[in-house]
Amino acid sequence: MPYLAMLGSLIALPTGTSFAKQLFPVVGAEGTSLYRVGFSALFLWLLWRPWRRSWTRKELADVGRYGAILGAMNLSFYLSLETIPLGVAIAIEFLGPLGVAVYHSRKLSHFAWVGMAVLGLALLLPLQGGLGQLNPVGIGFAGAAGVFWALYIIYGQRASYLPPGQAVALGMTMATVVIAPFGLWTGGSALLTPRLLLLGMIAALLSSTLPYSLEMIALKGIPKRVFGVLLAAEPATGALAGMLFLHEKLTSVQWLAIVLIMTAGAGSILSGGDEKSNA
Repeated sequence: MPYLAMLGSLIALPTGTSFAKQLFPVVGAEGTSLYRVGFSALFLWLLWRPWRRSWTRKELADVGRYGAILGAMNLSFYLSLETIPLGVAIAIEFLGPLGVAVYHSRKLSHFAWVGMAVLGLALLLPLQGGLGQLNPVGIGFAGAAGVFWALYIIYGQRASYLPPGQAVALGMTMATVVIAPFGLWTGGSALLTPRLLLLGMIAALLSSTLPYSLEMIALKGIPKRVFGVLLAAEPATGALAGMLFLHEKLTSVQWLAIVLIMTAGAGSILSGGDEKSNA
């Protein structure tokens, strides 16, 4: 059951993100991101009912920082999807948690994994004579999402003393507050269109609520090290979802880059770099 839950999460997240990307022409990446975190916050509030608990100022501050970073991560990632393929964006973003894992490791073997990840990233960068079709702005936003993902892990750990469900509900609310100005500016009144509201709700369920819930089930029965290795498969599932639902085609070099980054992530975890990096 835990492994089936993990498989479901790996399928649901890129599928939901592919579905959400189809809303970009109408409400923009910012509006779509607002749909995702806004509806997710609503679902989580109904599920965990955080208003039933008294919160101290310190607790609210910890959750607020965590939520603000979560919002910035989501917004940056969706902005990257405007110009680069889904699988490539996930691969670049994945360098964030890989960096955290390596930072907390003291093993010399991790330099090899870092080198492999850097090589993979170099193959994706639009250098002269390289893969010029990849938009540098999109790569920049994906890189920013990776930085925010690393910070999300760090500040998520600092807030881990709080009840997880209620903390995530409040954190997602803060993420909504961060994204709302950008989403409202871009999407405007179109965000209130009933059909788009329904599509946004479905995107939120598939890309956030369902995969995160399945991951919670998976973590109860899968060792953290194995969980981390399985999570490293996300760039590949994202690339496949992009091919199936968005008709995004990757070159052989881009596939090689994704495999290198995935291998670096799995290798660093297997060699002992994830002990302090799991949120």
